[in-house]
Amino acid sequence: MTAKDKVVICDVAPRDGFQVVGPWIETATKIAVVERLAGAGFLRIETGAFVSPKAVPQMQDAADVHKGANVPAGTRLSSLIPNVKGAELAFGAGINDLVYVFSVSESHNQSNVRRSTVDSIEELGRVIDIGKDRDGFKLRVNMATVFDCTFEGRVAEDRVYACIEQALGFGLACEFGLCDTTGRAFPDHVAGIAEGCRQRFGDGELARWAFHGHDTFGLGVANALYAYQAGIRVFDAACAGLGGCPFAPGATGNTASEDLVFTFENMGISTGIDLAKLLETAEFVAGLDGVATGGHLRTVPRKRALAAA
Repeated sequence: MTAKDKVVICDVAPRDGFQVVGPWIETATKIAVVERLAGAGFLRIETGAFVSPKAVPQMQDAADVHKGANVPAGTRLSSLIPNVKGAELAFGAGINDLVYVFSVSESHNQSNVRRSTVDSIEELGRVIDIGKDRDGFKLRVNMATVFDCTFEGRVAEDRVYACIEQALGFGLACEFGLCDTTGRAFPDHVAGIAEGCRQRFGDGELARWAFHGHDTFGLGVANALYAYQAGIRVFDAACAGLGGCPFAPGATGNTASEDLVFTFENMGISTGIDLAKLLETAEFVAGLDGVATGGHLRTVPRKRALAAA
């Protein structure tokens, strides 16, 4: 790979960002955000999650948001699921682009989905069984707490690789999201895990890789750059730095999409995203009731933010 390979950024604000917002966000507003992100050039957007409405009330209109968004052809809209029930609901709504999530650390998996990591991986196999013959079925496997767990601290690398090996045992080629759920990963750790995954499991034929970072400790962009240097080319981020895991105390927002786009583009690494339109979307999102924003570029005078390096 060359040092200037382009990247794909998936904006997860409509899912990871909105899931922690208390005041109800109208369905039409969520759809507008998805459409604005697509209009800014995002080719991948997480629109929502099929989870318990009691646990995450903001996601109860996930099917309506996904189906209601009018986006350009070629834009991938995906939905997060934690179990077979979520997959069945998504499939029933005609959604075949799914993100299955489980936690590498046992404590976080119990807090998040109320079962063991082993049980979650076994259920992943059942999701694959019911989805593999569906037209257009695509699967991302998001592995939460790959680097650090609020309850357990630094996660053992061997445990990460063991989880990937088990997931690959189901025989479906898929993308793995290496998730810094708490934002406490450090750049060398991110690079080490990314390199270790690519060396052990390859990159493209059976397994592909993405990095999902949070900016709790101000390391979101740095971690993404180290992941890039280690060969990862797909990144999750959220406009206006929205996000945070409701089941990981202390975790704050995702790395801001605008910060990541600004950095990559000024390093000569193409994202395909219109930064001016993204900043407009970030301002729109930041004005919603109850959202907690993050990131840096949005607060910089716009002329400076958009000036080339």
